[in-house]
Amino acid sequence: MLIDFADLKPAQAYAWMASLIVPRPIAWVSTVSAAGVRNLAPFSFFQMVTSKPPTLLVCPLLQRGGAPKDTLANIRATGEFVVNLAGPAHAEALNATSSAFDAGVDEFTACGVEAAPSRLVAAPRVAGAVASFECRLARLAPYPEEAPSCHLVFGQVLAAHVDDSLLGADGLPDAGQVDLLFRMGGDWYGSTGPGANFTLPRPA
Repeated sequence: MLIDFADLKPAQAYAWMASLIVPRPIAWVSTVSAAGVRNLAPFSFFQMVTSKPPTLLVCPLLQRGGAPKDTLANIRATGEFVVNLAGPAHAEALNATSSAFDAGVDEFTACGVEAAPSRLVAAPRVAGAVASFECRLARLAPYPEEAPSCHLVFGQVLAAHVDDSLLGADGLPDAGQVDLLFRMGGDWYGSTGPGANFTLPRPA
């Protein structure tokens, strides 16, 4: 089957790509507005960029009508955010925070998510998250520039909070113990539990 993306509407292109480019890690992003309102929302257009300097990328889509989501507005206003990585125990709460709340709503409170203070940024982190990366905005760019549908948000990682139970004998995360939620197509989620995972040494 050949699919010519020139013939597809954006929603159709999204369905094909989101169903096949899987699994996608989820950035559960916490921010604070200029007025001090906490915000929490998940984004599966998310990835590591480089370790020099340590940088990650989150791509919030614009809302229908072109308005920015609260997460993007808060990052613009404060230059700070936290990327939390959630495990299966947080699935229901994470899904609840994807709702279209008004800007004045605190999703931590509305969705029953416990917050914990960050060390270097004002935005709180999710208590009990598998890991939380405190970030400073490094670059923000609309894409595509002439008619944006999203923004590329590059965040420099300042600090991370990691669940101690995941650490191996070498002091680093044990991949066999890291169980994270990920997104697939439609309403499908999955996790990185060790059942289907395997090791494969790199070529010499």
